[in-house]
Amino acid sequence: MIDTFRHKGMRKQLRRVLLLKGIKNIAVLDAIEKIPRHLFLDKAFEEHAYEDKAFRIGAGQTISQPYTVAKQTELLELKRNEKVLEIGTGSGYQSSVLAECGARVYSIERQKLLHDTARPLLSELGYNIKTFYGDGYLGLPSYAPFDKVIVTAGAPFIPPALIEQLKVGGILVIPVGEGKEQVMKTVTKISATEVEIKEHGEFRFVPLLEDKAGK
Repeated sequence: MIDTFRHKGMRKQLRRVLLLKGIKNIAVLDAIEKIPRHLFLDKAFEEHAYEDKAFRIGAGQTISQPYTVAKQTELLELKRNEKVLEIGTGSGYQSSVLAECGARVYSIERQKLLHDTARPLLSELGYNIKTFYGDGYLGLPSYAPFDKVIVTAGAPFIPPALIEQLKVGGILVIPVGEGKEQVMKTVTKISATEVEIKEHGEFRFVPLLEDKAGK
């Protein structure tokens, strides 16, 4: 696992790009600068790993562009040691950013190939992230409640189970929509029966699939 001074220099530049695009949270920017994103990509994309772009990672999925990762993380308003449920482990890059920000991360992935690839990589990088293979729409009820929930794929609707598994006062960040673009939403749980939903612009994600297990 090679991380050179050149890679580190490219991450410093990426940090500047994200700052110019409006990311203000210092912990998020520090995480982006620290994490070797090139290790989460196919070697064919290594030269482009620190561009603000999404890339294919297999099983029809993508690693989100750094701005999207940073924005979703910023919207979570993380505090250290908060318990976070991530729907869609993917490459594991977003999981790493959450962990670097001090979260205790529980991440679920429906694609077996991605789950089996991300799990050892995250461990090798020193992250104590609990990963699960399963249906993200169902969340992880046996580990609930969570302080925060983040969904890293476009959902046609907000899954009720994810709101149920959120603590009162907690925040769910989720891209919602069935077209090519989704609207990023935050769902703040005001009480056991009341939520506040806000919109934060359009983003592009692969779809969140329901009731299936990929192989």
